Amino acid sequence: MAIVRNNGTAEFGKAFAAHPMLDASVLGGPCVGVQAIAAFFAATSSGMYETIAFTHETTNGRKTYLEWQGTAFGKQVRGTTILTRNHEGLIEHIQLYHSPLQVVVEFARELAKRLQGKVDQAVLNEE
Repeated sequence: MAIVRNNGTAEFGKAFAAHPMLDASVLGGPCVGVQAIAAFFAATSSGMYETIAFTHETTNGRKTYLEWQGTAFGKQVRGTTILTRNHEGLIEHIQLYHSPLQVVVEFARELAKRLQGKVDQAVLNEE
């Protein structure tokens, strides 16, 4: 959460390796680069979740596994975030998984609207 709170600051960019990637169940392809990842977090942190709380955290080597739950669009949502760091401790890969399916679909549609023109079109889920 500290990373998301620092979005738009120099500290945000300093947390990442040179060419980081974010894969998410709510996207049609990966967000590549700090700017695309920042756009993703800006879109998701501005009202898409009514609540979100991290419930478990485990670190094993270069990976940190986070479980979370909350509400989005008035529905229960839960998921897992996996952060992979390089040998310098900088984030090189984020995997973000939402469930259940009906929330994934609704979240993906809203996220695509919010990211239009801010990330590569291939990232967005197109119908």
